[in-house]
Amino acid sequence: MENSQNSNSNPNPNPIRIQNLVSSPIAVLWPTIDGSLGLSEEESVSYARRFYKFGFALLPFLWAVNCFYFWPVLRSHSFPRIRPYIVGSAIGFAVFMAIISSWALTFAIGGERLFGPVWDKLVMYNLADKLGLTGWS
Repeated sequence: MENSQNSNSNPNPNPIRIQNLVSSPIAVLWPTIDGSLGLSEEESVSYARRFYKFGFALLPFLWAVNCFYFWPVLRSHSFPRIRPYIVGSAIGFAVFMAIISSWALTFAIGGERLFGPVWDKLVMYNLADKLGLTGWS
């Protein structure tokens, strides 16, 4: 009996193997916000390029969709093949929003005081009256 205890050099009769339970898994980066359910990298390049080009065809809100859908690419420097299209979309959408906001604010704030007598030719709310399309006269 003494011989069997000496053969086991571990004094603890019930050893627990300590494993690294907090080991971090390898972080997998996905180009789209929907992760593994989304597109592969090859498909992502195609979609990002398409959204970027169609944004120039007077559809600038596709640039916003492009930035939203490929948000992980915009935040990190991964996926160098997709990133130029996403950054270009972000810049294009920012420029578009600056132009449309300044146009809207110019008309909303300035109005007739800013444009003077030309204001009646610029606004569309009195177009029906000008063309006689209203039922009342």
